[in-house]
Amino acid sequence: MSDKNLIAFGLLLTLLAPGAAEILPQVKNPDTFVYATIGDVDTLDPGYAYDTASHLIIFQIYEPLLMYKGSSVKELVPLLAEKVPSKTNGLISPDGLAYTFVIRKGMKFHNGYDLTPEDIKYSLMRFMLQDRAGGPSALLLEPIAGVTSTRDSLGNISLDFKTVDQRIEIKGQKLIIHLPKPYAPFLTLMAQWSYTASKKWAMEHGDWDGTEAAWKKFNNPKKEDSYFFEHANGSGPFLLETWDKNTKQISLARNERYWRAPAKLKRIVIKKIDEFATRRLLLDKGDADSATVTSQYEPQVSGIPGVKVVPVPVLDVSAIFQFNLNINLSGNPYTGSGKLDGRGIPFNFFADKEVRLAFSYAYDQKTTVEQIYRGKARLAHGFIATELIGFNPNQPTREFDLEKAKAHFQKALGGKLWETGFRMVLPFNAGNDIRQTASNMFKRNIESLNPKFQIDVRPIQWSTLLGDESANKLPMRYTAWLADFPDPHNFAFTYMHRNGAQAARYGYNNPKAQELVEKAVAETNPKKREALYFELTRLAYEDAPFTFGISTIQPVPLRDWVQGFIPNPIFPDHFYFYWISKSLPSAKGT
Repeated sequence: MSDKNLIAFGLLLTLLAPGAAEILPQVKNPDTFVYATIGDVDTLDPGYAYDTASHLIIFQIYEPLLMYKGSSVKELVPLLAEKVPSKTNGLISPDGLAYTFVIRKGMKFHNGYDLTPEDIKYSLMRFMLQDRAGGPSALLLEPIAGVTSTRDSLGNISLDFKTVDQRIEIKGQKLIIHLPKPYAPFLTLMAQWSYTASKKWAMEHGDWDGTEAAWKKFNNPKKEDSYFFEHANGSGPFLLETWDKNTKQISLARNERYWRAPAKLKRIVIKKIDEFATRRLLLDKGDADSATVTSQYEPQVSGIPGVKVVPVPVLDVSAIFQFNLNINLSGNPYTGSGKLDGRGIPFNFFADKEVRLAFSYAYDQKTTVEQIYRGKARLAHGFIATELIGFNPNQPTREFDLEKAKAHFQKALGGKLWETGFRMVLPFNAGNDIRQTASNMFKRNIESLNPKFQIDVRPIQWSTLLGDESANKLPMRYTAWLADFPDPHNFAFTYMHRNGAQAARYGYNNPKAQELVEKAVAETNPKKREALYFELTRLAYEDAPFTFGISTIQPVPLRDWVQGFIPNPIFPDHFYFYWISKSLPSAKGT
């Protein structure tokens, strides 16, 4: 045997010898989780943010009073509070109007300041009183203050500060919230929308000082005016490390002084990458541990070696195309000339019901389900998620019918629209392939009816789109609503109440709808409550302020070294990184 063969033979014996090191796949960056997504963060302010991309970050940094248990949307566990209030443990009053939260001792913010009940009261009040246009403040204003806005219909401040101040009471370590009337989903709100910041830290950086004299100066603010916009100081398992707005990348570092056991991961990196091909490549190479993937592209990642795809039911209503009944034309890049002259659309284009009906009949929702979502979605028959009370599977919908669409277009705007034509931009958030495909389907169907109809489907950066939406500039767009809390009121208020986020952004204001929304949330009888939501859905069908939507299932691809992923339909993008670690099973499968 030659020397070369002897060496090779000896090496083989060494590799086969008992206890010899096995050659196993390696985990890339075992202490860092990299997530490639399509949403860029709008703000880090928990009192301002109302989008998934921002809340994915906020959810890791700040903490609420309560938390959902695992993947459940019904069972709660305590977080900043020591116990989940109930009538049984005496922390909810017999009349359902007072909720007592006993706050844990010994918790600290990332900068070392103590977390106290006063910080929680401050954060709840700041959330409500800031009340930026199109923001989330109504979520807490409604149950606690008994109103849905701090301002009247003319934009003047109308809220009495003392009303809010007196309804949140502190007694030692107890925080007691007094409601003006029963509000069934209140605890679920506290599990998502009681994010707590440091009052002292906020004041040191020029934010509201907690007094009645100063609060109006911070009402309806510009997001960049607050220190909270790009800085964070929570009590959660991760703290803000960097936010590079140019590269659209955020890095979070483990909170080594966390009041619970520190997270298993040392770092979280969130990268905004619009192109699916790039996200797929990062996933394939192991340079990303997960990536945003829409249903239509799921087959392209499910076959990647070392990648598993987890189907996650989403508590949502997607593929709702919302029409703006009162478009803000000031500096508007979406409305062309701003007139009915064939080169644009006027501010009241969608205020004409004939226009809304024409657009509604021109959209093929069944094709959206069967082709774009590859059959992994269900018709919502309205605006309420299919899993919730109030969803009516027997509610009629406007099915795709171009002849009916044409007939309504010919009657629209006094018959002028058909002769004059129009041009408008239909925007979608850049990188969202499903919304791009659905918007292009809308474009093709409508343009096929009349060569004078022109729709420009255009990708827009997410933060820009949100800003233009809040300024009422979008003529229409594909919208989706992921539940803020698992109750039909969240969807009904959002889409049908004039102060709801979507209704406010798109100018829908029907007093009958508001009356039904307010009556339904106060109704404790499940059957009567269901009937009210059925009536609301019928009203939405008659008014047609939007097309009816679908409920989806989200494919979440993960490298097989990702452990501890527990998806929850309520969590932003389904991730709570505190639970997650990275490791491969051993050779013996243990």
